[in-house]
Formats: sequence, C-alpha cells, structure tokens
Amino acid sequence: MKRYLISTITVLTLLAVAPGAFAQNEETAGQRVLQQQENMRQRFQNMSEAEREKFRAELQERRERFQNMSEEEREKFRAEMQQRFGGRISLGREDQLKAIETIEEQVAKLKAAIQNVEIGREERSRWRELSEEERARFIEKSQKARGERQKAIRTIEQQLAKLRGSGRPQQPKADRQPPIGEIKAIHDLAVKENATQTAGRLQRLIARFQRESRQGRPQESQPGPERLDRPSRERPDRERPARQRRDVQGESPGKRAPEFELNSFDGKSVSLSGYRGKIVVLEWFNFECPLSRYHYETKNTMVELANKYKGKNVVWLAVNSTSHTTPEPNKTFAKRHGLPYLILDDRSGKVGRAYGAKTTPHMYVINTRGNLVYEGAIDDSPMGRKKEGVINYVDNALAELTTGKAVSTAKTKPYGCTVKYANK
Repeated sequence: MKRYLISTITVLTLLAVAPGAFAQNEETAGQRVLQQQENMRQRFQNMSEAEREKFRAELQERRERFQNMSEEEREKFRAEMQQRFGGRISLGREDQLKAIETIEEQVAKLKAAIQNVEIGREERSRWRELSEEERARFIEKSQKARGERQKAIRTIEQQLAKLRGSGRPQQPKADRQPPIGEIKAIHDLAVKENATQTAGRLQRLIARFQRESRQGRPQESQPGPERLDRPSRERPDRERPARQRRDVQGESPGKRAPEFELNSFDGKSVSLSGYRGKIVVLEWFNFECPLSRYHYETKNTMVELANKYKGKNVVWLAVNSTSHTTPEPNKTFAKRHGLPYLILDDRSGKVGRAYGAKTTPHMYVINTRGNLVYEGAIDDSPMGRKKEGVINYVDNALAELTTGKAVSTAKTKPYGCTVKYANK
C-alpha cells in the first residue's frame, strides 16, 4: 500500500508539473510566447544599427546582473517584471530541474514521515503496555513526524507553484485547484482505507490534468470521450461528503475517549477498542435514580433510541458506577425493560471517573475513530418538564453522525442523580 501511495504522489506530481514546465506544447501559452517573439522581432527590425548595439548591451548587462542576484533579489525582480509586463516570468531550464529535484527530495521525506505514522499506530494500539518513558518518546516521535510531513507538503506546494507558473499565464484563484491538496486527500484516503478507493480517484485526476494540458485552463469535470474513468461519471467534488464524514467522525474533532475494559453484569467482557469503526453511546445508569428510571418507566427513551440506530453502525452501552449495586438487580431490570444492550459493571468507579461522569443519566457519544463528539444530558426536559419542543441531544448527534454531518451540539450540562462512586 505504501509503495502504491508513493507512486500515486509521484505520478500526480509529474502531472502537476507537466502543464507548467512544458507549457510550450499548450496552445494558449504557445500563442502568447509567439506573439511576444513577433513583437520583439518587429521592434528589433525597426532599430538602427546603433540602437541594436545598445539593445544588445543592455540585454547582456541585465543578464549579468540577474546572475549575480541572490535568490531573494531574483524573486523580487520577477515580481516587478510580472507587474510591469503582465503574465508570468518563465523559469529557466536549470531552475525547473532544481525545483523537480527538490520535489523528489521532499517526496522521500514525506514517505519516511508516513512510515513513522504507521509505526506510531502500532505503538498506540498497545499504549497501556508502554512505560511513561516510552510514551514520552512516542509522543515526541509522532509530533516530529507530523511536523516533517507538513513541512514536506508545504515545500512541494511551493515548488509546484513555481513550475506551474513557468511559461504559463496565472489563472484566477477561483479557477485553480492546487494539485497538492488532492495529493494530501489521496494520502489520507489511502492510509485509512488501505488504498481501496484511490484507483478511481487517481484516474479522474489524470483525466482532468490531461484536459487542462490540451485546453490550457482547468475544468473541474466535463463529460466527454477523453475521460479515462467512464464507469464513474460523477464530478470529483461529489466525493467530498465522504471526506466530510471522516472529519466529522473523529479524524480531528473531539478529545480521545478513554479506553476501558469492563464485564457486564451477566458476565460478558467488553472493551471500547473492540468497537473501533462503530459509533458508541455510553449511558451512565442507575436503576435506583428516579431521573434515570424516568427514561425507562415513564418514557422509553433509551431503549427506543438504541433500537432506532441499532442497524446504523451504532452500539449502545449502559454503565453502572454505583458502588453498592449488585449484579442480580441489574440483570432483573434489563430483563424487565427489554434492554437491547449490556449494563457494564463499573462499581470501582474507575471508568466513570476517567470520563468525568457526574449524573445518571450522563450521556457520551464516541465516533468511529474513538473520539468524544458529544457529552452531556439526554435531552433538555428533566422529568418531562417541557410538554413540547423537547430536544433530544443524543438523537440529534446520532442523526448527524450517521448522515455524514458535523455534530452541531457537542456539549450540554447533564442532569440527574449524582453518581454514587466508591470512596477513594
């Protein structure tokens, strides 16, 4: 998969470079260069011999002055020429090759950073087994790998920007799609999904760059015989909801949910890591609490909500951190009310304290990547105080997560009886 990823980045990099670095073959850029050459030729022909000698001397002086400039002075000179004459100043052949060499170096660094991330995932899976010193080293290594990855990406973007402007007029920002952005998206997709969806997306990008090379301007998607990916005719933008879901369900938002391993009161072993890839709802529960019982005896809130999302990649777990509770009453309660989920035994209070559970009920929603995206009350109507317009925060969060949307309300104030923890 890693070899495939690097090949993907290399191909895309060359495709991104090609329209700029070899713009002589593009119709629009070629016409511009030919027109400039024709204008210069006519001016030169109309000069006297003395004027021609003076012109040659000025060109030689400018060439020598440019060669003696620092890189910063050259950039400033290019900017002045662009503002004065319009268009872009072409990179010389040596500068183009130097930019490509820099890109190749950064691709190698990007590969190394990605490999470090893969190693980090293995260490993260056995986090609890690591010593404090090993954890500190792991955190330092992860931060360094992320920094190197971002630095490599920025450098590649800068070099591509140089090559993209070589011999080719700059296009309005609204019309441009930075190729490195697509490269990063494909990298993230390949790492997460083991490269299973990259082939189709890569073909669409190849087709798009080919169209840009022939037409001299970018077009997002234009169905036609030149498309390589004929079975999938949708615009590339239509893949964005899938990326949004990844963002929503835990690649970045929300803090990491504390890992735990508990037994249910009927003897089944449960761990949070065992539900990786699923949305998990944790309900802090105490059948002795009137506000907790309300949602089972007066309203069937919890059971109905759990059943509503049972077939939508959602797992519901009740957690009882009441220090004096015993297994039998919990099993009797579950049977009497037809609970479609387990009640976990946290009489030690270790998991409840790790999550900061304060009341029964106190709700937590964990996304598919193991991040907390909601914590707080089940709704805004303790003991049915509101007669209409009740907002069920957990229902809203699950509806948003299961349809690829961001969780609009991430935290509320919980209500209920205090959790009866054991004394420390």
